[in-house]
Amino acid sequence: MDVSEHGLFAQWLDRSAVAVGSEAWWQQVKSSEVPLIRAMAADRYEVLFLWQDPQGTAERSSIAAVYMDVNSVTDHHSPTPARMQRWPGTDVWFWMMQVPANWRGAYQFIPCQARQLPDWDLAQRDADRQRQWWISLQPLAVRDPLNPVRAQMSQWGIRQSALQMPQAPAQPAWVAFDLGADTLPPEVVEMSWHSELLGNRRSVWRYQTGSTCERREPLPLVLLLDGRFWAQNMPVFDALDYETRRGRLPPALYLLIDEIDNVTRASELPCNPLFWQAVQQELLPEVARAVPFTDEPAHTVVAGQSYGGLAALYAGLHWPERFGAVLSQSGSFWWPDRSLVHQVSDPIQGRLPGAGGWLTEQARLHPLSLPLKIWLEAGTREGEMISLSETMCEVLQRGVHDISFRAFEGGHDRLCWRGGLLDGLSWLLAP
Repeated sequence: MDVSEHGLFAQWLDRSAVAVGSEAWWQQVKSSEVPLIRAMAADRYEVLFLWQDPQGTAERSSIAAVYMDVNSVTDHHSPTPARMQRWPGTDVWFWMMQVPANWRGAYQFIPCQARQLPDWDLAQRDADRQRQWWISLQPLAVRDPLNPVRAQMSQWGIRQSALQMPQAPAQPAWVAFDLGADTLPPEVVEMSWHSELLGNRRSVWRYQTGSTCERREPLPLVLLLDGRFWAQNMPVFDALDYETRRGRLPPALYLLIDEIDNVTRASELPCNPLFWQAVQQELLPEVARAVPFTDEPAHTVVAGQSYGGLAALYAGLHWPERFGAVLSQSGSFWWPDRSLVHQVSDPIQGRLPGAGGWLTEQARLHPLSLPLKIWLEAGTREGEMISLSETMCEVLQRGVHDISFRAFEGGHDRLCWRGGLLDGLSWLLAP
C-alpha cells in the first residue's frame, strides 16, 4: 500500500518510531488527541479515524469490513458506502475525511463479518433494499473507544462519538456533560401525565432554574418536546443552570414532555391539534397547581427538533394567544409529503429552493395578525431540510413576526441542536 496516498495517516506513520499496530504504537495513538486532525487550509480540516480490531490481524479476525457512519458526511445511500481500510498485516483500521473548520457531528464505526455484507451489487440502486440492510447493521455499531468525549445515544439506541472542528460554535454549557459529569440535579421532578384526550400516559420532567427568592413575577415557561431524550440521553438541566448563572437565560420553568415511542411521536407531533389541546387543557393546569408560571404568550416558548420543530411552529401559528415564542430546529416542514425528502440526488448537499409542505402553505394562506417571536435554524449539510426551513422563513418574514434564522455547519444532529437550543432560548427570552 502506497503510504504517500494517505495524507494525515502517512504523516502519523512518518513521525512514529515504532511498528504500526504494535502495542507501543497504539500507546502513542491513545496518548494523542483522537481522532487526529490537521488544518488543510484556513477553513478546512483533515480528520483521521483509527480503530483497533479486537480480533487482531486479518488472518485471525472475522471482520471483513468496517463502515463509517459520520453524520452529514457519509452517505449510506451511496453505491459505495464509506469504509475504513486495514493497514496490511496489522490490527489497524483507518479512514480519513475533510470537513469545514466549523463542522460538528456524531459518528460511529460499524464492523461487519462477511455474512453481514450485502449479497447484491449496491450499484443496482435498490433504495428500499439498501435501507433495510443498513438498518440491520445498526446493532453492530460501536462508539470510538479512543475518543474521550462522552458519547451520545443515536436513534437506534447506539452510543455515538462526538467530534467538532476548532472553529465550530462554542458550547460551553455542555463541557461538563462531555467530560462525563453527573448531569441530573436532584430538583428535577418527574411527573406522570395521564391524558384523557390522548388516551395515554407519559412522563413529564419539571425543572425550575434560578433561585425562587430572586423573582417575584411569574416564571417564563418553556415546553421542550422529545423530553425523554433531553431528560435522560443528553440531560439539559446542568446546561440550563449554566446559562442561567451566566445571565444568558432568565430563571424559568421547563417542562420536558416525553415522546413515549416513535409511533406515538409520529402521530402526535406532526401538526396534531388534539395533542396541543391536551397540553393546554390537561397538562398546563396540572403543572400550575404545583408551580405558578406565566400565561403571557411572549414568555411561553415551545421548542423542538425535526418533528418537534414542525410541532413547535404549528403550536405557535395555531395558538399564538398561548404560545408566542417558537424555537424550531431542522423542522420537518416536508410533512406530510414525504416525497420531498427524496427529490434531491445528494442527501447532504442537495437543495430544493422554494420547497414547502402543508404548514408552509398554511402560513402563506392564513397570515397571523398576532406577532410571534421565532427562532429557526437548520444545518447546511441536511440536504433539502435547510431549503424547507429557508422557505418557511421567507413566508413568515412577510408577516408581523420577529424572526431569527441561522444555518449551522452540520446535519440532522442533536450535537448541533443542543447548542442552538440554548442560543435560541437566550434570544427568545431576552427582555
